[in-house]
Amino acid sequence: MSKFWSPLAASLVPYVPGEQPKDKKYVKLNTNENPYPPSPAALEAMADAVNGDLRLYPDPTADELVRAAADYCGLSPAQTFVGNGSDEVLAFAFAAFFDPAKPVLFPDITYSFYKVYATLYGLSPKLIPLDDEFHIPLEQFAGEHGGIIMPNPNAPTAQLLALEEIRDLLERNPDNVVIIDEAYIDFGGESAASLVPEYPNLLVVQTLSKSRSLAGLRVGLAFGSEELIDGLNRIKNSFNSYTMDRVALRGAVASLRDEAYFRETTAKVVATRERVTEQVLGLGFRATDSKANFLFISHPRFPASELFAKLRERGVLVRYFNSPRIDNYLRVSVGTDEEMDMFLAALKGIVSD
Repeated sequence: MSKFWSPLAASLVPYVPGEQPKDKKYVKLNTNENPYPPSPAALEAMADAVNGDLRLYPDPTADELVRAAADYCGLSPAQTFVGNGSDEVLAFAFAAFFDPAKPVLFPDITYSFYKVYATLYGLSPKLIPLDDEFHIPLEQFAGEHGGIIMPNPNAPTAQLLALEEIRDLLERNPDNVVIIDEAYIDFGGESAASLVPEYPNLLVVQTLSKSRSLAGLRVGLAFGSEELIDGLNRIKNSFNSYTMDRVALRGAVASLRDEAYFRETTAKVVATRERVTEQVLGLGFRATDSKANFLFISHPRFPASELFAKLRERGVLVRYFNSPRIDNYLRVSVGTDEEMDMFLAALKGIVSD
């Protein structure tokens, strides 16, 4: 700990991203990136944006992207917010909507950045345990609290809540903001953005990193009532008026408008996910019912830490979480068919040995 750190900096336990090794070439299945390139239309738009106008600040209100995102979800621009990746949008939301005097509720096994944000903003998290099958017990998200957040599908468990379950959650918690983090929704779920006109306490957060293959661009979206979007803008404009750069704005708009390419690539990921899940089950693994772009698997005879190390030795990177209840599971991103065949071959070799 540095003597120059503030008490807040000293108290933080930062989020740890998946490793990005540079010692050799790996089959990289540890960061949930899309295995396919971005939309050609998005690449062309970004190339066109690299010009002399970069000397100028970008549009601080990102009007064109806000309109494109609103149109995509069938909402109004006043119900739409954009930011520099969904992580930034989530950080703004924690600051804008959760009451420090009351606990913020989220699952005990979920996106670990939530704990970081809670500490950063002086919030008290209350972790709701998943059941033995890793389902979220929605009936326990009730009582006196300062807000709710959860991913759908959940991460790293990959399991999906139905839209009607989210509707019930909203109706049981009308006086608190409920944030649904939909980073993986496009791989098998139905977005809760359609519920925004009915529920003023709902905020839906999405990203272009996963299903739109733009993790390197950093574009996040949020959809909610005008009151919630105004709250996000108050935080954003007290932090940084220019969170989105010119290249990102142009690329994101083009990507949202290229529906055909989006449908094609997400369908490929889903087909590969289903094929690999079947083969992994055939090797004696357990797997959750994934509706995301990754698998969550465990083997009764092989510790996950051992599998993780042996896969790495064979040039395949997956994600291992040394955490209670999930320390015998691996999270495996869905790559191309060729990459997943290499993963399966390595896995078969380990199991047979």
